[in-house]
This record gives sequence, C-alpha cells and structure tokens, in this order.
Amino acid sequence: MASRRHIPRYVFETSWEVCNKVGGIYTVLSTRARTLGARLGDNLVFIGPDCWHGQQCPYFIEDNELLRAWREQAAREGVLVRTGRWRVPGKPIALLVDFHAYFERKNEIYTRLWEDFRVDSLHAYGDYDESSMFAYAVAKAVESYYNYFRLDGERVVFHANEWMTGLAALYVRKHLPKVATVFTTHATSIGRSICGNHKPLYEYLHSYDGDQMAAELNMQSKHSVEKQTAHNVDCFTTVSDITAEECSVLLCKDCDKVLPNGFEDDFVRKGPAYDKQRRAARKRLLRVASCLTGKGFRSDAIILATSGRYEFANKGIDLFLSAVNRLRFDERLEREVVAFVEVPGWVKEPRQDLATRLLSTEKYYDALHYPQLTHWLHNQHEDLVMNTCEWLDMWNKPGDKVNIVFIPCYLTGDDGILNMPYYDALSAADLAVYPSYYEPWGYTPLEATAFSVPCITTDLAGFGLWVNSELGRSGILADGVEVIHRTDHNFNEVADRIRDVVIGFSRLDKNEVSRLRHNARMLSHKALWKEFITHYYDAYDIALRRAAERTRKKK
Repeated sequence: MASRRHIPRYVFETSWEVCNKVGGIYTVLSTRARTLGARLGDNLVFIGPDCWHGQQCPYFIEDNELLRAWREQAAREGVLVRTGRWRVPGKPIALLVDFHAYFERKNEIYTRLWEDFRVDSLHAYGDYDESSMFAYAVAKAVESYYNYFRLDGERVVFHANEWMTGLAALYVRKHLPKVATVFTTHATSIGRSICGNHKPLYEYLHSYDGDQMAAELNMQSKHSVEKQTAHNVDCFTTVSDITAEECSVLLCKDCDKVLPNGFEDDFVRKGPAYDKQRRAARKRLLRVASCLTGKGFRSDAIILATSGRYEFANKGIDLFLSAVNRLRFDERLEREVVAFVEVPGWVKEPRQDLATRLLSTEKYYDALHYPQLTHWLHNQHEDLVMNTCEWLDMWNKPGDKVNIVFIPCYLTGDDGILNMPYYDALSAADLAVYPSYYEPWGYTPLEATAFSVPCITTDLAGFGLWVNSELGRSGILADGVEVIHRTDHNFNEVADRIRDVVIGFSRLDKNEVSRLRHNARMLSHKALWKEFITHYYDAYDIALRRAAERTRKKK
C-alpha cells in the first residue's frame, strides 16, 4: 500500500512577481492562490519585493494590524516588511520586503554564497544584484517568521521561483534545515539567452554545455545561482516537458516534478454578459483601426491578435507579422482582416491625433501618419515591429484587405486609446496566434481558450505540447487549438501554415465558428487549477520527505 502524501502545514512562496505584475509568473501565482489557500488558509504566505518607494502598490492591500507583533519584532532585527493581502481571488497573505539596506553588505553575502554553495557572483551586473538582495531579504523574513512563531515542529515548505530567488532557497536550506525547499525554473536563464542571441536551441541542445554558454553570453552569475539552486533544493521543478529537457542538459539536473501552469476562469463572463462584452470590445478595436487607417471596416471583419512579452523572435512576433503579410497577397482570402499586435514596448505617450479622432463623431477618409501605431514610442525608428512593418511595406494602404495595428502598451484600461483591460480586448478576437519559438509554457494561448477564442500555437511551447498530449495527437483548429510543428529552421513553412489556417477559418460559417469557440473553451477547462494543483502537492511531498530524511541523517 502506497504511503500517504505529506501535506505541508505552511507554505512560503516567493517571486519577483508577487504583487508586481511584470510577467507570466504573476499569473501563475495569483491564479493559483485561491485553490492553494482553500487548503492552507493564512498559512499560505506570498513574499514579493517592496519596489514601490513608499507609494501604494495597486496589487497589494496593506494591513498594518496583520502580523503586527511579528512585523515589529522583524523590524528590530533589521528586516523591514509591509504586511497585507494580495489583491487577487482568495486574497492570500502577502509580505513585501524592503531589500535596499542589504546592498551595503552585498560583497559579504556573495562571499558566503560562494563558500556555502559555490555560486559565482563575481560577474554580477544589472538586475543580478537587485534580485539577489531581494532574495536575501526574503530569506531573512522567512527566518524571522519561522523563529517567532516557533514552526520548528511543523511541516514547512519554502518555494522559490526563478533564478532571482535562488539565493533565498539556498539560505533557507543552510539556516533552516528542517524547512523543505522547492525551486521552480519557469525558463532557464541560459536557454532564454541562447534564443535571445539568435542561436538555434533545439537541434543542438544536447551539444551545448551550459557553463560554457554562460561564459560566452556573459551570463555566468545568473546561470550559476540557478544551477546551484537546482542541485541543492529538496525538489527541483519546471513547468513543461520541453523545459525539463532543457534543464537536464543546461543545468545538468533532472527535474523532480513538472508543474504545468493552470488557470482560474471564474472572472470570465458567461452567456449574455460575455456576448455583450465581446461586441463592445470588437466595436472599440475596429473603431481604433478605422480612425488610424481612415477605413470603414465591416462588422464581420476577422480580428486576429497576438500578445505577450516583447521578445520578438522567442514569442514568434516576427512569424506573426510574416504570416499577416502573406495574407495580404493571397487571393483565397475574401474577408477583411485586422491584425492586432498587443505587445508592450517603450511607450512615450498616447497619440493625441488618434485620441481626438476617437472622440469625434465624424467619418474620416484619410489615414494618419504611421497608420498602424496607437501610441508614440521613444525608440520608434528602432522598434522591431515598426521596422518590420516598414520592411514589408505594411502601411494599411487603400485597397489592402489585411491591416495591421500595433498597440505597444500594457492594457490596464487606462492607456489613453483603447481604454480597455487586456481580457476585454482578448475576447474581441476571432482567432489568436502565438507561434512561439521559446515558450516554456504559454499563458497567452491558454487565456485565449478560456475566453472561447480559438488559437494557433506551436509544439515548442509547453502549452502546445500539453494540448497534443491531452488529445493524443497534434491539435488542429477544430479542437480549438492548432498546434503547428516548429523547428529551428522551418520559419517559412510555419508562416505559410498560419496563413492557410486563417484562410480556412475565414471560410467557416457561423455554426462552425461556434463549435470552434466551444471546443476552445472546453479544452481550457482541463487546465484549471483544480486539475493541476495535485502536481504541487506531489512536489511538496517530495520536498518534505527529503528534508525529513536529510535532517535525520544529520542527527
């Protein structure tokens, strides 16, 4: 008979993105919080950076009475913490730690890190120092909490996310040996760097040496702390099978558990409310496109969309633009297409000429200057999307049946042009395209399916591989997700395939489109946190058992 799974009594989880919405890990943690909190209650504690310089954090509900006695004791120990709750479903306890005071001890901290775990911080620069001091502050806060509340006899898990918090996991491992440590790398620093430097990753993966590549790409310190954390925690995890293989080769450490990223869809409107939201969002997007281009678009124009972090090649933004350009010249396409690139760039300000048009009731028949851009950019003449549009001559000319709109800002509802949250804008899309080259998981396609938007992704994305695994074959658009085979060298074939899928979609009738949208939604249900949370309990079990065994051996 199998032994019972060890369940933690306390979980401390840290990330640079706790109460700090800068990337996909924010979504991982914030959407999981309610499911995990339903079991752990206020014994689930998230820890993030206090990087707001005395200002109110919009994602944090500060509560000075919460844990007040401990917070005051921690302050006497030199650990400065703001207490409150994360403004997400479940409202878990969140601690924001002030890490700035530790910079003056940086060399001492790095020396200890080298002596204890052989982490090479000699080549540190830029965000390495900031992340490491944050991680050190996190570890000191956990140590203070652990000692104050006398958790020595409890099952406690400390969960660190990404290399930025590796130092925290290593400190906890040394100074709180009874605490079970879990480390999740969502994307290896060296793997991302290889791709970001336009080097082929997959065909040559097993020929790469992680340490050698770190030296070549000036990534020694980030790679070192990530690698040593992976080797020294009780349970090393990642988010997909494709990244697990990457970890095995580049970090020389097999993952103990894959933790696929789930999602909560309780905020997705349903029925008439969803239909109303979608109609309003479509109207707004097409209105923005019309005011930019001077064209009147039909209400049944196909809205294509891509979004995500501005990693031009890694996220497949280059492929999306290439596929859209091919659509322009394909006589099989009979419907209008408006393609939206919703990727935050270096925004200067909303375009006032566009904002003025949007407020007017007049009809315009001339295009604005730069008729594909909604916000002025600081680096407009260096921006990759704008340069690609110019190179491909995509200027939304009269007679073009395919038009492109670049919205280079975070869609928080107050951008000055669209003035619509991202999920509202997402619901307007007929088809979403995420042809990633480097994508450990891929929240953008998962979010699209949750909003009943069929999408295209690739089998180099963890989500795409999960879809194929779930279906037992490669996903096709009829399933709600088309998973295109992508390699290091088949860029043109993938662009052609995206074009063909869009053309096929354009020929579907309303009933067929409704079935696609339904299938996309049903597929997303299989990735809800209630389905995936068991993987986390498996990881906690592994860590708790190993920590218990480790401490027994030391007695």
